[in-house]
This record gives sequence, C-alpha cells and structure tokens, in this order.
Amino acid sequence: MNEIDPLSLARDLIRCPSVTPTDAGALDLLERNLKALGFSCTRLPFEDVDNLFATIGSGEPHLCFAGHTDVVPPGDEGDWSTPPFKAIVHDGMLWGRGASDMKGAIAAFAAAASRALEAGKVKGSLSFLITGDEEGPAVNGTKKALEWMRDQNIRLSHCIVGEPSNPDAMGDMVKVGRRGSINCWLTVTGLQGHVAYPHRAKNPAPALMRKLLFLSETPLDAGYERFQPSSLQVTDIHIGNPAHNVIPAKATARFNIRFNPTWTGETIQIWLREKLDHLAKETGLEYNLDCVVSGEAFLTTDTEFLKLIADCVEDKTGRRPELSTSGGTSDARFIKDYAPVAEFGLVGATMHQTDEHIAVSDLSTLTDIYELLITEYYQRFTSS
Repeated sequence: MNEIDPLSLARDLIRCPSVTPTDAGALDLLERNLKALGFSCTRLPFEDVDNLFATIGSGEPHLCFAGHTDVVPPGDEGDWSTPPFKAIVHDGMLWGRGASDMKGAIAAFAAAASRALEAGKVKGSLSFLITGDEEGPAVNGTKKALEWMRDQNIRLSHCIVGEPSNPDAMGDMVKVGRRGSINCWLTVTGLQGHVAYPHRAKNPAPALMRKLLFLSETPLDAGYERFQPSSLQVTDIHIGNPAHNVIPAKATARFNIRFNPTWTGETIQIWLREKLDHLAKETGLEYNLDCVVSGEAFLTTDTEFLKLIADCVEDKTGRRPELSTSGGTSDARFIKDYAPVAEFGLVGATMHQTDEHIAVSDLSTLTDIYELLITEYYQRFTSS
C-alpha cells in the first residue's frame, strides 16, 4: 500500500478549479487515491452535482469523514499574490483556493487513513463522504447522498467533518453544533396614490418599517447551552418605486434569523406570524411572509466522541480545544440526523478570501491528529 503525502494530494486537488458545481477532476483524483488504498468507491451524481462515497472495512463502528471538493469563486485572479489554482508553496505556506476550505483537510484525512490502514488500525468501517455542492445550494450533495446511504442500509456510527474549525491556530476549536438558519421575505401591501393626497392612499413603507423594527428589537431568547442568543438581522429593504411623487403599493424586506435549539424552523415561523398578525391589525395593511429554512439548529451530545477528538487535538497541539457552536452553517446540519457529528479541520482565517492559504506545518499536524483519531476511535468504540 502506498502512503499518501498530504501536501502533494492537497496541491493536486487545489489545481482542480472545482468552483461549485464544476468538479474539474477533483473527485476523479481523490477516487484514484482512495482506490489505491483499497477503498470501494461509488459516484453519486444528482442533477448537475457529482459526489463520492468511498468505504473500506466492514461492520461497526463506522467512522465517516465528510467534506467537499467544491470551492467558492476566486474573484479577480489579478488580486491574488499567486494564481489561485496553481497551489504554490512559498515561505512555508500553501497558497490557493480551497487550501483551507477544505481540500487541505481532505488530503490530510486521506493521508491519515493510508497510515492507519497500513498499520492495521481500522477495526470496523472507515468511509469518505465527499460532495461537490457544499458551497452552493447544498441541494444535490450531502443531503441526497445521505438519503442514498440510508436506502442502502449504510449506517454511520460517528462522523467528523473537515471544515476549517480553528479561528487562528491549530487546536483552537472543535465545532460541536451549529445554529439554525431561516431566510424570510416580508411584503406589506398598501394602496398606491399621489404623495400630495396621502388620505387617498395607504403607504406600506411605514408599516413595513414598524414591523421590522419590532421584530429586530424583540429578543427571541436568552441563549442555549453552548449557544448565543438567537438573532434576527434585516438584510434588504426594497420598494422599487422610480417616481418621487407616488406612494407605492408594496414594500418588501428580507431578513435572516440564526437560531439556537430553543427553536425549530417551524416554531420560528409560528412566532413570526403571531407578531406580524398583531401588528397587521394595528396598521390595517395586509402582509405576506415567505420563509425558507436552510438548516435546523443542533448540538452534538455524544461526550465520549467529543472527548476523543479533543484528546487527539490536545495530544498533537498541546492545546485543549474549545467546544463551540459559532459560525455559519455546514453540511453537518444534514449529517446530524444520521450520526453524532463534529467538525475539525485547518485554520480558517483566510477561507473564502483572496490569497487563501494554510501553513504546511498545520497540514502535517492535522494529518497526525486524524491518524491518531482513527487509531483511537476503533480502540475506544469497537467494544462499546
């Protein structure tokens, strides 16, 4: 069995310009490397997105590594110090789009798996669930792949997601949950008229602003274990009225709520409609509310699994990581319905930025952490 070099694989993956949903050969490259280790690989194309499930071993416990090979666009490539898809190593840093988020972590886990397999440490099932749709709509990626796995009676015991969880340095943080997210569009309908005759019109703008002010100033909760208070943020107000002397007929706003496990997407909508119904009676103007839940809040409570990750991180970095729920959403929001899940990867300080880069030494450290994690996982969970 050939041991995978994490730096070489990370550079090869970065050289694939896999901007969502384009794969650009990234999954082919990873599949070749995993097949060489003995993994059985299945491609899972859903509409315009390709995904990969690779597994080795049998039975339980089943440890899965989840990640994504798709990346966000590089923007103006002229603003980069090095070309975003050349994967240049300079001054101890690996530069390129996806280095941090998260091709480096994929390469590290593949390298760690090669070492653990060579040493005979895998005493159950080990798998990779890699999507090409995490940075995009997240409709045809991990969610559908998990449904396919369920239909195939493939059961995960635990999952580690390779998102760049560390804010500043390796060992900073393990993500053990995520806030939920709901996007809302609120439209208030009035009656168009001339600004000089307001008594003949019904202006929806003040009513919309009153609703937004009330919602944004009303606390949703006081927080939840490991979570900050839920937050409603207005992101857009649109009237689209080109005339200065016309009272508009409609006014629309968009807002987002990041919520903790005090709520679900459904109960948030019930709360919103109760508040808006009350305000609508005061203003006498009708409203319409459309909501899309992009992810429910969750908190992983498998203390043994979380302790294993923290122990491995501390062993290789000398730092006990914070168990955090900060940040946005990730595909862990889908995985949590199938298995306990946590996120640990590289330093995310430059993810999605121009000149995204990671320290080569961090890539080596992450590989060591993952190798220890795989080894210790089967020792701690095989008999449980």
